[in-house]
Amino acid sequence: MTAMVDNLSCEVAERVERFVRDIVVPYEADDRRTSHGPEEALVHELRAKAREAGLFNPHMSAAGAPLRHREIAPILRASGLSPLGPLALNTAAPDEGNAHLLSKIATPSQRVRFLEPLLAGKRSAFLMSEPAAEGGAGSDPTMLQTIARRDGNAWVVNGRKAFITGFAGAEAAILMARTDRGDGEMAATMFLVHLPNPAIRIDRVPATIDSSMPGGHATLSITDLRVCDEDILGAPHEGFAYAQLRLAPARLTHCMRWLGAATRAHEIATKYAIERRAFGKPLIEHEGVGFMLADNRIALKQSELMIDWCADLLDAGEKATIESSMAKVAVSESLFQVADRCVQIMGGTGVSADTVVEQIFREIRAFRIYDGPTEVHKWSIARKIAREGEQP
Repeated sequence: MTAMVDNLSCEVAERVERFVRDIVVPYEADDRRTSHGPEEALVHELRAKAREAGLFNPHMSAAGAPLRHREIAPILRASGLSPLGPLALNTAAPDEGNAHLLSKIATPSQRVRFLEPLLAGKRSAFLMSEPAAEGGAGSDPTMLQTIARRDGNAWVVNGRKAFITGFAGAEAAILMARTDRGDGEMAATMFLVHLPNPAIRIDRVPATIDSSMPGGHATLSITDLRVCDEDILGAPHEGFAYAQLRLAPARLTHCMRWLGAATRAHEIATKYAIERRAFGKPLIEHEGVGFMLADNRIALKQSELMIDWCADLLDAGEKATIESSMAKVAVSESLFQVADRCVQIMGGTGVSADTVVEQIFREIRAFRIYDGPTEVHKWSIARKIAREGEQP
Protein backbone atom coordinates (compact mmCIF):
# COMPACT_ATOMS: atom_id res chain seq x y z
CA MET A 1 0.00 0.00 0.00
CA THR A 2 2.79 2.45 0.90
CA ALA A 3 4.51 1.90 -2.45
CA MET A 4 1.21 2.42 -4.27
CA VAL A 5 0.54 5.65 -2.41
CA ASP A 6 4.10 6.86 -3.07
CA ASN A 7 3.72 6.09 -6.77
CA LEU A 8 0.45 8.01 -6.82
CA SER A 9 2.13 10.96 -5.09
CA CYS A 10 4.93 10.92 -7.66
CA GLU A 11 2.37 10.83 -10.46
CA VAL A 12 0.57 13.85 -9.00
CA ALA A 13 3.91 15.66 -8.57
CA GLU A 14 4.75 15.01 -12.22
CA ARG A 15 1.38 16.42 -13.30
CA VAL A 16 1.89 19.45 -11.07
CA GLU A 17 5.35 20.04 -12.50
CA ARG A 18 4.06 19.87 -16.07
CA PHE A 19 1.19 22.23 -15.20
CA VAL A 20 3.51 24.77 -13.57
CA ARG A 21 6.05 24.69 -16.39
CA ASP A 22 3.54 24.75 -19.24
CA ILE A 23 0.65 26.82 -17.86
CA VAL A 24 1.87 28.88 -14.90
CA VAL A 25 5.35 29.98 -15.98
CA PRO A 26 4.06 32.03 -18.97
CA TYR A 27 2.01 34.10 -16.49
CA GLU A 28 5.24 35.32 -14.88
CA ALA A 29 5.28 37.99 -17.61
CA ASP A 30 1.72 39.07 -16.77
CA ASP A 31 1.56 42.70 -15.65
CA ARG A 32 -1.27 42.11 -13.17
CA ARG A 33 1.15 42.32 -10.28
CA THR A 34 1.82 44.80 -7.50
CA SER A 35 4.66 45.23 -5.03
CA HIS A 36 2.44 43.35 -2.57
CA GLY A 37 1.82 40.35 -4.79
CA PRO A 38 -0.29 39.30 -7.78
CA GLU A 39 -3.67 40.96 -8.24
CA GLU A 40 -6.73 38.92 -7.29
CA ALA A 41 -7.86 38.65 -10.92
CA LEU A 42 -4.58 36.94 -11.83
CA VAL A 43 -4.86 34.53 -8.89
CA HIS A 44 -8.46 33.63 -9.81
CA GLU A 45 -7.49 33.01 -13.44
CA LEU A 46 -4.63 30.72 -12.45
CA ARG A 47 -6.82 28.81 -10.02
CA ALA A 48 -9.43 28.27 -12.69
CA LYS A 49 -6.71 26.69 -14.82
CA ALA A 50 -5.67 24.43 -11.94
CA ARG A 51 -9.25 23.29 -11.42
CA GLU A 52 -9.59 22.53 -15.11
CA ALA A 53 -6.46 20.38 -14.85
CA GLY A 54 -7.79 18.58 -11.76
CA LEU A 55 -4.85 19.84 -9.71
CA PHE A 56 -6.42 22.24 -7.22
CA ASN A 57 -5.36 21.19 -3.67
CA PRO A 58 -3.05 18.43 -4.94
CA HIS A 59 -1.63 18.04 -1.41
CA MET A 60 -5.01 17.17 0.14
CA SER A 61 -7.04 13.96 0.06
CA ALA A 62 -10.59 13.87 -1.32
CA ALA A 63 -11.80 13.92 2.30
CA GLY A 64 -10.08 17.27 2.94
CA ALA A 65 -7.15 15.94 4.98
CA PRO A 66 -3.47 16.59 4.20
CA LEU A 67 -1.49 13.77 2.63
CA ARG A 68 1.55 12.40 4.46
CA HIS A 69 4.47 14.81 4.54
CA ARG A 70 6.63 12.58 2.35
CA GLU A 71 3.81 12.49 -0.19
CA ILE A 72 3.41 16.26 -0.02
CA ALA A 73 7.14 16.96 -0.49
CA PRO A 74 7.47 16.30 -4.25
CA ILE A 75 4.11 17.96 -4.92
CA LEU A 76 4.97 21.20 -3.13
CA ARG A 77 8.44 21.21 -4.62
CA ALA A 78 6.88 21.03 -8.09
CA SER A 79 4.40 23.77 -7.21
CA GLY A 80 7.28 26.03 -6.15
CA LEU A 81 8.99 25.95 -9.55
CA SER A 82 7.25 29.28 -10.17
CA PRO A 83 6.43 31.93 -7.54
CA LEU A 84 2.89 31.79 -8.96
CA GLY A 85 2.63 27.99 -8.69
CA PRO A 86 1.59 27.71 -5.02
CA LEU A 87 -1.07 30.39 -5.54
CA ALA A 88 -2.49 28.64 -8.59
CA LEU A 89 -2.62 25.23 -6.87
CA ASN A 90 -3.73 26.44 -3.40
CA THR A 91 -0.54 25.15 -1.78
CA ALA A 92 0.70 28.58 -0.68
CA ALA A 93 1.34 29.92 2.81
CA PRO A 94 -0.44 30.87 4.99
CA ASP A 95 -3.46 28.99 3.61
CA GLU A 96 -1.69 25.63 3.42
CA GLY A 97 -0.57 25.84 7.06
CA ASN A 98 -3.95 27.10 8.24
CA ALA A 99 -5.74 24.29 6.43
CA HIS A 100 -3.36 21.77 8.00
CA LEU A 101 -4.15 23.04 11.50
CA LEU A 102 -7.91 23.22 10.87
CA SER A 103 -7.90 19.67 9.52
CA LYS A 104 -6.32 18.49 12.79
CA ILE A 105 -8.34 20.26 15.49
CA ALA A 106 -11.36 22.08 14.04
CA THR A 107 -14.83 20.99 15.11
CA PRO A 108 -17.23 19.70 12.42
CA SER A 109 -18.95 23.09 12.39
CA GLN A 110 -15.64 24.92 12.08
CA ARG A 111 -14.58 22.66 9.23
CA VAL A 112 -17.70 23.66 7.31
CA ARG A 113 -17.36 27.36 8.07
CA PHE A 114 -13.59 27.76 7.80
CA LEU A 115 -11.78 24.75 6.32
CA GLU A 116 -14.09 24.07 3.40
CA PRO A 117 -13.88 27.69 2.13
CA LEU A 118 -10.07 27.47 2.25
CA LEU A 119 -10.11 24.30 0.21
CA ALA A 120 -12.47 26.03 -2.22
CA GLY A 121 -9.89 28.77 -2.75
CA LYS A 122 -10.79 31.46 -0.23
CA ARG A 123 -7.73 33.10 1.29
CA SER A 124 -6.88 33.26 4.99
CA ALA A 125 -4.39 34.82 7.41
CA PHE A 126 -2.60 33.79 10.60
CA LEU A 127 -2.55 36.59 13.17
CA MET A 128 0.29 36.01 15.62
CA SER A 129 3.21 38.43 15.05
CA GLU A 130 3.00 41.92 16.57
CA PRO A 131 4.82 45.27 16.17
CA ALA A 132 8.36 45.08 17.53
CA ALA A 133 8.32 48.76 18.52
CA GLU A 134 5.48 47.98 20.94
CA GLY A 135 7.22 45.00 22.53
CA GLY A 136 4.93 42.53 20.82
CA ALA A 137 5.43 38.91 19.88
CA GLY A 138 7.66 37.97 16.99
CA SER A 139 10.04 35.05 17.16
CA ASP A 140 9.18 34.82 20.87
CA PRO A 141 5.42 34.12 21.04
CA THR A 142 5.42 34.47 24.84
CA MET A 143 5.71 38.24 24.29
CA LEU A 144 2.13 38.24 23.01
CA GLN A 145 0.46 41.58 23.78
CA THR A 146 -2.94 41.11 22.12
CA ILE A 147 -5.41 40.27 24.91
CA ALA A 148 -8.75 38.45 24.87
CA ARG A 149 -10.94 39.00 27.94
CA ARG A 150 -14.11 37.19 28.93
CA ASP A 151 -17.31 39.23 28.58
CA GLY A 152 -20.32 37.07 29.38
CA ASN A 153 -20.65 34.40 26.71
CA ALA A 154 -18.11 36.06 24.43
CA TRP A 155 -14.50 37.18 24.31
CA VAL A 156 -13.37 40.73 23.56
CA VAL A 157 -10.02 41.06 21.81
CA ASN A 158 -7.81 44.14 21.65
CA GLY A 159 -4.29 44.53 20.32
CA ARG A 160 -2.07 45.04 17.32
CA LYS A 161 -0.60 42.66 14.76
CA ALA A 162 2.23 43.06 12.26
CA PHE A 163 3.57 41.33 9.16
CA ILE A 164 0.30 39.48 8.68
CA THR A 165 0.71 37.79 5.33
CA GLY A 166 -2.23 37.95 2.96
CA PHE A 167 -4.63 39.76 5.31
CA ALA A 168 -5.79 42.18 2.63
CA GLY A 169 -8.30 40.12 0.67
CA ALA A 170 -8.49 37.26 3.17
CA GLU A 171 -11.90 35.94 4.20
CA ALA A 172 -10.90 34.13 7.39
CA ALA A 173 -8.21 34.34 10.05
CA ILE A 174 -6.74 32.37 12.91
CA LEU A 175 -6.05 34.89 15.66
CA MET A 176 -3.79 34.30 18.68
CA ALA A 177 -4.38 36.30 21.85
CA ARG A 178 -3.37 36.15 25.49
CA THR A 179 -5.99 34.71 27.81
CA ASP A 180 -6.23 34.25 31.57
CA ARG A 181 -6.78 30.70 32.72
CA GLY A 182 -6.76 31.72 36.37
CA ASP A 183 -3.55 30.11 37.58
CA GLY A 184 -1.24 33.08 37.12
CA GLU A 185 0.52 31.50 34.14
CA MET A 186 0.46 33.14 30.75
CA ALA A 187 -1.69 31.34 28.22
CA ALA A 188 -2.92 31.93 24.69
CA THR A 189 -6.03 30.97 22.78
CA MET A 190 -6.66 30.68 19.06
CA PHE A 191 -9.83 32.25 17.69
CA LEU A 192 -11.40 31.86 14.26
CA VAL A 193 -12.61 35.09 12.67
CA HIS A 194 -14.55 35.75 9.47
CA LEU A 195 -13.20 38.65 7.41
CA PRO A 196 -13.60 41.46 6.72
CA ASN A 197 -14.52 42.54 10.23
CA PRO A 198 -14.93 46.21 11.22
CA ALA A 199 -13.09 45.54 14.49
CA ILE A 200 -9.88 44.70 12.60
CA ARG A 201 -8.37 47.61 10.67
CA ILE A 202 -5.39 47.64 8.32
CA ASP A 203 -3.07 50.43 9.44
CA ARG A 204 -0.50 49.93 6.69
CA VAL A 205 0.96 47.39 4.32
CA PRO A 206 4.73 48.00 4.38
CA ALA A 207 6.94 47.56 1.35
CA THR A 208 8.97 44.36 1.74
CA ILE A 209 11.70 42.54 -0.15
CA ASP A 210 9.34 39.81 -1.37
CA SER A 211 6.45 40.22 -3.80
CA SER A 212 4.78 36.86 -4.33
CA MET A 213 2.01 36.87 -1.73
CA PRO A 214 -1.32 38.63 -2.44
CA GLY A 215 -2.18 41.19 0.18
CA GLY A 216 1.39 41.73 1.34
CA HIS A 217 2.22 41.71 5.05
CA ALA A 218 -0.18 44.02 6.86
CA THR A 219 0.00 45.85 10.19
CA LEU A 220 -3.37 45.69 11.97
CA SER A 221 -5.26 47.26 14.86
CA ILE A 222 -7.84 45.11 16.67
CA THR A 223 -10.40 47.09 18.66
CA ASP A 224 -13.12 45.40 20.75
CA LEU A 225 -13.38 42.37 18.48
CA ARG A 226 -16.08 40.07 19.85
CA VAL A 227 -15.65 36.32 19.37
CA CYS A 228 -17.92 33.57 20.72
CA ASP A 229 -16.87 30.29 22.32
CA GLU A 230 -17.81 28.25 19.26
CA ASP A 231 -15.10 30.07 17.31
CA ILE A 232 -12.30 29.01 19.66
CA LEU A 233 -10.00 26.71 17.70
CA GLY A 234 -9.29 23.69 19.88
CA ALA A 235 -9.36 24.17 23.64
CA PRO A 236 -9.11 27.54 25.40
CA HIS A 237 -5.63 28.54 26.64
CA GLU A 238 -3.83 25.95 24.46
CA GLY A 239 -2.79 28.33 21.71
CA PHE A 240 0.95 27.91 22.18
CA ALA A 241 0.70 24.14 21.80
CA TYR A 242 -1.44 24.50 18.67
CA ALA A 243 1.02 27.02 17.25
CA GLN A 244 3.72 24.35 17.40
CA LEU A 245 1.35 21.84 15.80
CA ARG A 246 1.01 24.27 12.91
CA LEU A 247 4.50 25.73 12.73
CA ALA A 248 6.64 22.57 12.63
CA PRO A 249 4.95 21.23 9.46
CA ALA A 250 4.67 24.77 8.03
CA ARG A 251 8.42 25.27 8.30
CA LEU A 252 8.89 22.12 6.29
CA THR A 253 6.37 22.97 3.60
CA HIS A 254 8.12 26.33 3.19
CA CYS A 255 11.30 24.35 2.57
CA MET A 256 9.52 22.20 -0.03
CA ARG A 257 8.20 25.15 -2.02
CA TRP A 258 11.47 27.09 -1.97
CA LEU A 259 13.40 23.99 -3.00
CA GLY A 260 11.33 24.09 -6.17
CA ALA A 261 12.08 27.78 -6.64
CA ALA A 262 15.82 27.31 -6.15
CA THR A 263 15.77 24.38 -8.56
CA ARG A 264 14.20 26.61 -11.19
CA ALA A 265 16.79 29.35 -10.61
CA HIS A 266 19.56 26.76 -10.97
CA GLU A 267 18.08 25.55 -14.26
CA ILE A 268 18.01 29.08 -15.65
CA ALA A 269 21.54 29.84 -14.48
CA THR A 270 22.81 26.57 -15.95
CA LYS A 271 21.28 27.33 -19.34
CA TYR A 272 22.80 30.81 -19.23
CA ALA A 273 26.25 29.43 -18.33
CA ILE A 274 26.12 26.94 -21.21
CA GLU A 275 25.02 29.48 -23.82
CA ARG A 276 26.94 32.58 -22.69
CA ARG A 277 30.53 32.79 -23.87
CA ALA A 278 33.38 34.81 -22.37
CA PHE A 279 37.15 34.67 -22.83
CA GLY A 280 36.85 32.24 -25.69
CA LYS A 281 34.58 29.57 -24.20
CA PRO A 282 31.19 28.99 -22.53
CA LEU A 283 30.97 30.27 -18.96
CA ILE A 284 30.37 26.76 -17.62
CA GLU A 285 33.84 25.74 -18.77
CA HIS A 286 35.40 28.32 -16.47
CA GLU A 287 35.99 26.64 -13.11
CA GLY A 288 34.75 29.66 -11.18
CA VAL A 289 31.33 29.20 -12.78
CA GLY A 290 31.29 25.43 -13.14
CA PHE A 291 32.16 24.96 -9.48
CA MET A 292 29.30 27.25 -8.43
CA LEU A 293 26.88 25.11 -10.41
CA ALA A 294 28.37 21.99 -8.85
CA ASP A 295 27.88 23.51 -5.38
CA ASN A 296 24.28 24.25 -6.32
CA ARG A 297 23.63 20.66 -7.38
CA ILE A 298 25.06 19.40 -4.08
CA ALA A 299 23.05 21.89 -2.01
CA LEU A 300 19.79 21.07 -3.79
CA LYS A 301 20.22 17.36 -3.11
CA GLN A 302 21.20 17.97 0.52
CA SER A 303 18.09 20.10 0.97
CA GLU A 304 15.88 17.43 -0.57
CA LEU A 305 17.28 14.78 1.77
CA MET A 306 16.91 17.04 4.82
CA ILE A 307 13.27 17.67 3.96
CA ASP A 308 12.57 13.96 3.47
CA TRP A 309 14.25 13.11 6.79
CA CYS A 310 12.12 15.56 8.75
CA ALA A 311 8.99 14.55 6.82
CA ASP A 312 9.54 10.93 7.85
CA LEU A 313 9.69 11.96 11.51
CA LEU A 314 6.43 13.92 11.28
CA ASP A 315 4.77 11.03 9.44
CA ALA A 316 5.88 8.73 12.26
CA GLY A 317 3.89 10.86 14.71
CA GLU A 318 6.78 12.73 16.29
CA LYS A 319 6.51 16.43 17.11
CA ALA A 320 9.90 16.96 15.40
CA THR A 321 10.12 20.49 16.79
CA ILE A 322 13.90 20.59 16.92
CA GLU A 323 14.26 18.55 13.77
CA SER A 324 12.05 20.96 11.84
CA SER A 325 14.18 23.82 13.18
CA MET A 326 17.27 22.02 11.91
CA ALA A 327 15.66 21.52 8.50
CA LYS A 328 14.49 25.14 8.35
CA VAL A 329 17.99 26.46 9.10
CA ALA A 330 19.83 24.08 6.80
CA VAL A 331 17.48 24.42 3.85
CA SER A 332 16.84 28.18 4.01
CA GLU A 333 20.52 29.02 4.34
CA SER A 334 21.57 26.54 1.66
CA LEU A 335 18.91 27.60 -0.85
CA PHE A 336 19.78 31.25 -0.36
CA GLN A 337 23.35 30.43 -1.34
CA VAL A 338 22.02 28.58 -4.39
CA ALA A 339 19.98 31.61 -5.46
CA ASP A 340 22.88 33.96 -4.76
CA ARG A 341 25.22 31.89 -6.92
CA CYS A 342 22.63 31.90 -9.72
CA VAL A 343 22.51 35.70 -9.66
CA GLN A 344 26.31 35.86 -9.64
CA ILE A 345 26.66 33.49 -12.59
CA MET A 346 24.20 35.52 -14.66
CA GLY A 347 25.81 38.89 -13.90
CA GLY A 348 23.76 41.86 -15.04
CA THR A 349 20.99 39.58 -16.28
CA GLY A 350 20.81 38.02 -12.82
CA VAL A 351 19.98 41.29 -11.09
CA SER A 352 17.43 42.31 -13.72
CA ALA A 353 13.80 41.32 -13.99
CA ASP A 354 14.48 39.73 -17.37
CA THR A 355 14.27 36.32 -15.69
CA VAL A 356 12.56 35.08 -12.53
CA VAL A 357 15.94 34.46 -10.87
CA GLU A 358 16.03 37.94 -9.36
CA GLN A 359 12.62 37.45 -7.75
CA ILE A 360 13.51 33.99 -6.48
CA PHE A 361 16.63 35.47 -4.88
CA ARG A 362 14.53 38.07 -3.06
CA GLU A 363 11.88 35.58 -1.99
CA ILE A 364 14.39 33.08 -0.60
CA ARG A 365 16.17 35.87 1.29
CA ALA A 366 12.91 36.54 3.08
CA PHE A 367 12.50 32.79 3.71
CA ARG A 368 15.48 32.95 6.10
CA ILE A 369 13.17 34.97 8.38
CA TYR A 370 9.74 33.41 7.70
CA ASP A 371 8.58 31.08 10.48
CA GLY A 372 11.51 32.07 12.67
CA PRO A 373 14.92 33.54 11.78
CA THR A 374 17.89 31.21 11.51
CA GLU A 375 19.37 32.53 14.75
CA VAL A 376 16.23 31.76 16.77
CA HIS A 377 16.14 28.20 15.51
CA LYS A 378 19.84 27.77 16.28
CA TRP A 379 19.19 29.08 19.78
CA SER A 380 16.46 26.47 20.26
CA ILE A 381 18.75 23.74 19.00
CA ALA A 382 21.55 24.91 21.32
CA ARG A 383 19.20 24.85 24.31
CA LYS A 384 18.32 21.25 23.53
CA ILE A 385 22.02 20.38 23.27
CA ALA A 386 22.59 22.01 26.67
CA ARG A 387 19.73 20.05 28.25
CA GLU A 388 21.07 16.81 26.85
CA GLY A 389 24.54 17.67 28.16
CA GLU A 390 23.16 18.14 31.68
CA GLN A 391 21.82 14.61 31.77
CA PRO A 392 23.97 11.98 33.54
